[in-house]
Amino acid sequence: MKLKELTAPLAITMWDFSWLERRWSGAGYEDWDLALDELTERGYNAVRIDAYPLLVSIDAKAEWTVKPCWNQQDWGTPARNRVQVQPNLNTFIRKCAQRGILVGLSTWFQRVEETNVAQIVSPQCHSRIWKDLLDSIASDNLLDSILYLDFCNEWPLDCWAPFFLPAPTEKADWNSPSSIRWMVSSINELRLSYPNIAYTYSNIGHLNLAKEDHKTVSETFDLLEPHIWMAQANSHEFYTRVDYHYERFESKGYENVVLNAQRFYEADSDYWDDHLKTHIDEVCIESEALNLPLITTECWGIVDYKDWPMLDWEWVKRSCEVGVRHAASKGRWAAIATSNFCGPQFRGMWRDKDWHQEMTKIICSAKLPG
Repeated sequence: MKLKELTAPLAITMWDFSWLERRWSGAGYEDWDLALDELTERGYNAVRIDAYPLLVSIDAKAEWTVKPCWNQQDWGTPARNRVQVQPNLNTFIRKCAQRGILVGLSTWFQRVEETNVAQIVSPQCHSRIWKDLLDSIASDNLLDSILYLDFCNEWPLDCWAPFFLPAPTEKADWNSPSSIRWMVSSINELRLSYPNIAYTYSNIGHLNLAKEDHKTVSETFDLLEPHIWMAQANSHEFYTRVDYHYERFESKGYENVVLNAQRFYEADSDYWDDHLKTHIDEVCIESEALNLPLITTECWGIVDYKDWPMLDWEWVKRSCEVGVRHAASKGRWAAIATSNFCGPQFRGMWRDKDWHQEMTKIICSAKLPG
């Protein structure tokens, strides 16, 4: 389905690389039918996943040894793991199609022991691996279930795109000249083979585009996918005060979240909510200026959270509801997530079915751009 064919915004969730990696007993995705039925029951009709395009391009049916990108988060695997992308990817997309769930394709370029992402040396290489991935999906006649394609999660952060090297005088920012050239070139290349797919590069926060790049981005991209959090608003003020610094392999960060996050938020929730609303408003202004619809799959309150001693989900759901309601009121989104914790591994969030149904009803009742 094309974005332009939507009749209402979609309620979308991010299942990242968890859909394939978290399949051991109790990890949440060992039974795709159950997980997808529960997703549908909660009112969601779209999902964004890592399609592992590099691995498919090298050998779609090979087994790969995944190296964890963290052990503190509950996305993906916390230890070495084995995955096989195809035929699992097409099986998963087919199960989504059977339930009317559209699929957004993305990639975090998960590291594996058998190969290296450094082989992506140009926009043309980047485009080619995605073409191989789309060829693999098309071979099973599943392209109609693809909602859009995000070339790289949160481009060009070095944790997800270590192969991208900006010019010596530039920072590795989404809006740098080197980045713009890479994104535009790769999208235009892939569009020659698959002109009916909607393309984007997801980003964190604001684009802050130079005026001379507005026309180029507007004419090349089909949508924007900003990831928006209260915790990162106003120059990461909330996380700075909490003393959380995205620690990946030791628990200090979460210990500080336990000590500080909920009490800081509840002590002045209006202040933090206003920061989030302002952040959303600013993203909408960029969307309007570029005449591009928005899809947000990672949002709205705190960035990192999980089921953990003395961590409560109620304040997280409250802050996320603020984001859902404000984004839905703006009329700029083609798809809206309720948080980046909307998956069966986050049991404290997942089990509140009524909350999800209330949020997805708000999303699907909102207005589309234009």
